[in-house]
Amino acid sequence: MTQTPLKLFNSLTRELEEFTPVHEGEARVYSCGPTVYNYPHIGNMRAYVFADVLGRTLSWKGYDLTHIINITDVGHLTDDGDAGEDKMEQMAAARAQSIWDIAKHYTEAFWADVKALNIREPAKWSVATDYIDEMIDFAKGIADRHCYELDSGLYFDVSTVADYGRLARAVTEEGEGRIDTVAGKRNAADFAIWRKTPAGETRQMEWDSPWGKGAPGWHLECSVMGEKLLGFPFDIHTGGIDHREIHHPNEIAQNQAFCGCGGLSEATNSGAKIWMHNNFLVERSGKMSKSSGEFLRLQLLMDRGYHPLAYRMMCLQAHYRSELEFSWEGLGAALTRLKRIVMAIGPLKDAASGTPDHPKFAPMREKFAAALADDLNTPIALVALEEALAVKTVDARIKRAVIASHQERTTGLEQGISCLGGRRLGSKIDDGWTLGGWLRNEPRASQREHHQDGAREYRQSVFHAYSSWGGGTSAARHYCSEARHCASSSGLMTCTHAERLFRSTP
Repeated sequence: MTQTPLKLFNSLTRELEEFTPVHEGEARVYSCGPTVYNYPHIGNMRAYVFADVLGRTLSWKGYDLTHIINITDVGHLTDDGDAGEDKMEQMAAARAQSIWDIAKHYTEAFWADVKALNIREPAKWSVATDYIDEMIDFAKGIADRHCYELDSGLYFDVSTVADYGRLARAVTEEGEGRIDTVAGKRNAADFAIWRKTPAGETRQMEWDSPWGKGAPGWHLECSVMGEKLLGFPFDIHTGGIDHREIHHPNEIAQNQAFCGCGGLSEATNSGAKIWMHNNFLVERSGKMSKSSGEFLRLQLLMDRGYHPLAYRMMCLQAHYRSELEFSWEGLGAALTRLKRIVMAIGPLKDAASGTPDHPKFAPMREKFAAALADDLNTPIALVALEEALAVKTVDARIKRAVIASHQERTTGLEQGISCLGGRRLGSKIDDGWTLGGWLRNEPRASQREHHQDGAREYRQSVFHAYSSWGGGTSAARHYCSEARHCASSSGLMTCTHAERLFRSTP
């Protein structure tokens, strides 16, 4: 733990605020989790890398962390503005599968990505359908004063709470709404907290309620699970910046109604003291949208030869509130940087435990602590990490203590020693990540048959991966020259060809 005060940017107040826990010595954090109707894309996973760094930093600062991440398996519509079909029901119908099987499959896929990125397990994965009774009770408690019923469901009247939309800045300085009312609702921004099953239809997920058979709204779920598991107010609520516009303002409104709280000039009235949002990961080809049918998954990065921690490194190289552009070249650079850190840490693995208190490391330790305390400034923290690793003529025990106790654990790169040294990270990537292990894997036919632009990207990614893992051997150097040639040529270099080159080189 360090004494440097932790300051975090509160999206609700638009200010940096010193973290002061609601409950002394504790940190209670709720993170909006995935809707498990499809695989997560790498942009989705940025939110959990950010939340993981936040949680690690709070633990490092000495707080007893309780972190909750929800699993949305019902209620999230195809349009975040409360329109369209339930995403889960829609996918189940498209796949002709049980909605419960859909939820199980994609939940497990998400957990595999969490493990691969070395994201720590939360205190609890809260599954929405485990809290249906609590959701109905919550809705009953606010219905008389804050809701009204339509044929389609029970709707929340946003005019019944103060400062609706402040988080998204959806209201002008004069307090006038910037949206018009629509037929069927009192206010255009009103949202369903319980959606009735249409007459003559049967949903796979539906429950009896005072308003008829149906299912809860997406926004209701997070309010209920946050209050049930952490209590109002809790310390920090996180999510992607897309949640800042609709989902979180609606969640806040429900929290206000439940607590009988006042306006949002006092942030604790929102249900959480601090609301934090990571910015988007953008990819210029448009492959960050699941609606395209082809989107960037972590598994695709791994299939193309990149270790998953290279993507974690890529995220850490940008501040979480900054927009981050994805490119294969950028990912290759992150992998190279990660490899250099791992090579520097490697000799320290077998050193005995020491003490981090050494004057040579004082500037780096201070720089690192100040960076994390400054709203999780991970780009600067990484520089401090590298500067500490570059210190010469210091006992390995001391350097190991500095890296382990002050730097590795907060960045989440501590597994780099083992997994990048050739050991296995988990069942998802049991092929091993040594050069030889990677070479033995033949690319999938779909990769070999990729369209021209994709093939060029693949060739480039192969080169980046091999050049990073190749080390200093003559075989690796020969391979890299061949890979560079192939990356600029018209044909794909398969792993079989690469292995032949590698094995034939003295």
